[in-house]
Amino acid sequence: MLELSKGAEAIIYKSGNKIIKERIKKSYRIHELDVKLRKYRTKIEAKLLNEARRVGVNTPRILEIKDFSIVMEFINGKKVKDILNKISPEEREAISFEIGKNIGKLHAYGIVHGDLTTSNMILSKGKVFFIDFGLGFFSKRIEDLATDLSVLKESLKATHYKYLNEIWNKIIEGYKISNPQWKEVLAHLKKVETRGRYIKRN
Repeated sequence: MLELSKGAEAIIYKSGNKIIKERIKKSYRIHELDVKLRKYRTKIEAKLLNEARRVGVNTPRILEIKDFSIVMEFINGKKVKDILNKISPEEREAISFEIGKNIGKLHAYGIVHGDLTTSNMILSKGKVFFIDFGLGFFSKRIEDLATDLSVLKESLKATHYKYLNEIWNKIIEGYKISNPQWKEVLAHLKKVETRGRYIKRN
């Protein structure tokens, strides 16, 4: 197995055409609590991936679920983060629109990704795949949906600042198509952003 990455929560391995995501044991937690939390988070992430596919969002197919790990198909493509600044304006707008439409689908069905960044999106054969639902959860609260979008916007400012307006406008255009509650979410997003600016000033 080849180790691809190691984060605070999990290690990602590649084995042939499979990806194994294994949740890391936390030594600072009581053993019984650690086991319970890792099992729970593994189960929830697998459910989120499956539900996202069910509502029409591209995610890796799950091949096996173990206590602390998920075995899924390897998506052969490029991270959206690595290509979005380099492609033509037409391609960038098309991908951004697709991203927004897919996020709208997730939110319409009460799926919060929790870590929406272009690092967690893969472009493969012209399709955008969403990966790493490790911080995700189920919720239809407008606050949670707006915060999900806020996380994405902040990440775009950091990685795609030059094309921020172009990308964001197309994302919102796609989002409006697939989430019937888009007005409420976008109105609350403004409140979230205002709150964030206030905290930064103080």
